[in-house]
Amino acid sequence: MTKIDQNKEGRKSKALPIVRDHRNAIGERSISKVVSKIIESDVALQDALRRGYGNFSAIARIIKPKVEEMMQRDVKLQSIITAVKRAKGSYGRFFDNVKEVIAKSIINVRTDVVKLSIEKTRRSLATIRNLLAEYQEEFLQVSESISAITIVFDQKLFNEIRSLFKKEDILEEKTNLAAIIVRSPKEIAETPGCIATFYNQLSRRQINIDDTTSCFTDTIMVVKMEDVGAAFSALTELISEARR
Repeated sequence: MTKIDQNKEGRKSKALPIVRDHRNAIGERSISKVVSKIIESDVALQDALRRGYGNFSAIARIIKPKVEEMMQRDVKLQSIITAVKRAKGSYGRFFDNVKEVIAKSIINVRTDVVKLSIEKTRRSLATIRNLLAEYQEEFLQVSESISAITIVFDQKLFNEIRSLFKKEDILEEKTNLAAIIVRSPKEIAETPGCIATFYNQLSRRQINIDDTTSCFTDTIMVVKMEDVGAAFSALTELISEARR
């Protein structure tokens, strides 16, 4: 459709095309980006979309205040619903990669372990180096932060190892724990979301992870002995579902 301009003498001038306003289309794309960003930061929403139990309208209503805050303007609910539906497709593809890694994972459980957190000093570092050399055949997991070192090991070694450190250097000690070791294929190193899926599976069962670390293809989660049965069942269920 074109606009016809006439001058004072009634003669027709050259037809001028109407310039269409693309602001609505740009706005829709911006809403989709904002909605995707919100979902990326919320594991529960990702899980709801992946499993298909999340109602699009309900999810849109939940995130609407956050969308409007980020967009700095009012946003129609229907626009957010449309963006959520689009996001579902992308998360479905994303979790296909995660599912493949999880399906190839296996679980081992180590009961009766303890956790010892030590202040990080030159002496404690030297002691732990000797421990790793002396107890190569034992279950001994070490993680290090800026100010502390945590050791997870068999409870039978507790008194022996604890005596190697000064009392004032010990920050925390916990007994009656279990270590759940999930061994995955090497693709886990390049597939985002796998470890978060393991954690989320335990979180939904209200199981607290007392300590966790990742070593190459192993994901180690330390839980209370009283929770180990439920944790094992939850992770086994996750792997079985991925294999189906």
